[in-house]
Amino acid sequence: MQTRYTESSPMPRLDIDENSPYKNELEKLLLELGKLELIKGDFSHCSLEVVFVDSKTMREINRTHRGRDSTTDVLSFPLECDFMACDFMDSDFDFSPLDGTTPFERLLGSIVINTELAKTMSESYNHTLIDEISLLFIHGFLHILGFDHEVDNGEQRALEQCIVESIGLKQSLIVRVQES
Repeated sequence: MQTRYTESSPMPRLDIDENSPYKNELEKLLLELGKLELIKGDFSHCSLEVVFVDSKTMREINRTHRGRDSTTDVLSFPLECDFMACDFMDSDFDFSPLDGTTPFERLLGSIVINTELAKTMSESYNHTLIDEISLLFIHGFLHILGFDHEVDNGEQRALEQCIVESIGLKQSLIVRVQES
């Protein structure tokens, strides 16, 4: 996949704890993603929740929502709409309320990142914690957008690896797992 940089595509606003040490880095990452011509859609009236948890909390979330009694590195909870198939993402859908006030903000979903496991993995792969969190964020964001590497024909794997290489990170999560 050839990467072309363009003017920044409108990306969602991050709904993230103001005191998070990862907030600024993830906002910069989202701006970089907006410059790539890989993710389609106008997300200017959207927000994306990012939550950081420990391994114990992630295990509880994983057990409750996926029936898996183990911790994991990242979970995504997209809203019901499959954004890859929604017409309004590729159209001139007007997000403005009928009374002409400010357009409403649509929540795309939530990404939950296990910072304890991210720290362990960053040490294991010999890169920074923010690099690992960035990889987890990218993986989770693609799930929010409707990609699913467990059932697709390699589309998420290819797009994720292309994004990761374009912004100067190492292997994507999918590639890393498949090669281990």
